[in-house]
Amino acid sequence: MTIDAITNGVVIDHIPAGKAMELYRVLGLEDMDCEVAIIKNATSGKMGKKDIIKISSVIDLDFDILGYISSEITVNIIKDGKTVEKRHPELPQTLKNVIFCHNPRCITSIEQELSHVFTLTDPENKVYRCIYCDTRA
Repeated sequence: MTIDAITNGVVIDHIPAGKAMELYRVLGLEDMDCEVAIIKNATSGKMGKKDIIKISSVIDLDFDILGYISSEITVNIIKDGKTVEKRHPELPQTLKNVIFCHNPRCITSIEQELSHVFTLTDPENKVYRCIYCDTRA
């Protein structure tokens, strides 16, 4: 299968296989007016299989979400058919309204307007905990 190169836009590469649709949803790409291509289970020498998202417009991305999904992700900014910038997201220290607390006793289940905030408590194992009730995400 061949997917055309983009002239101007963003390519999110090295997404772990099966995670592209989750990224599509949490980044709000369904609301975009530009073209968005999702390539699932592409062959990768480094990863075996990977997903790729191509966006035909240069947009601001939430690198906290990308880093939470996987720190292996590479974001390529394309201008005039050439890669002008490569960025690698890092595991964020704090996540706000990306993951949600499932503890029924947590204040976030009562106060609907309250943001769901999680902090990184164990970077080695990628463990996040709710700042209100300490529940593990």
